[in-house]
Amino acid sequence: MTGVRVLIADDQQLLRASFAVLIGTTPGLEVVGEAGNGLQAVEQATTLRPDVVLMDIRMPELDGIEATRRICGEPATAGVRVLILTTFDLDAYVFSALRAGASGFLLKDTPPGDLLSAIRVVAGGEALLAPSVTRRLIGEFARQPQPRQRSARSLNGITAREREVLKLIGQGLSNTEITEHLIVSMATVKTHIGQLLAKLHARDRAQLVIAAYESGLVTVG
Repeated sequence: MTGVRVLIADDQQLLRASFAVLIGTTPGLEVVGEAGNGLQAVEQATTLRPDVVLMDIRMPELDGIEATRRICGEPATAGVRVLILTTFDLDAYVFSALRAGASGFLLKDTPPGDLLSAIRVVAGGEALLAPSVTRRLIGEFARQPQPRQRSARSLNGITAREREVLKLIGQGLSNTEITEHLIVSMATVKTHIGQLLAKLHARDRAQLVIAAYESGLVTVG
């Protein structure tokens, strides 16, 4: 079975080299390329089609947010997952990165083992949204204007049970917590989440959190 193919995008050569050694020497992971700026990241993502792009936010030529938006927005690279890695733990970055299509957000002081686990999680199609990230995302929505009436239409076709699941996802609950709350099996929860992803045209759980708030299904406070 082919391992997870990773593209490293960071403008600091020493960091790229460190990540390359860490990832390249881990069974099941493979570094397929490195990029020193956002434009190179987009070009290499298009050419190499990695499973995951480890993306820095602050880079020359094109920042990581715009690079993420281009990669996730193009049909040719729609299957590429982006994991944001940065030294800047700021609300605006979290919100912008997730809105751009990123599947996860980690700080550069994340322990090596956690970084490797995050790459596997994102490659598997899951979102890496720790409770702290969800709280920051909620905080950002608290500063946004109230949802417009168009939001009610955005949940057309979503069943009552799927709305319950979406609301719990928006509140930051894990799959395990959702099973306990609704008293259903894990398989049932995963089925509902799969239906939500398909119906809402969402890439992953991060996008479902955003949908829960933009639709007005979940409100801050």
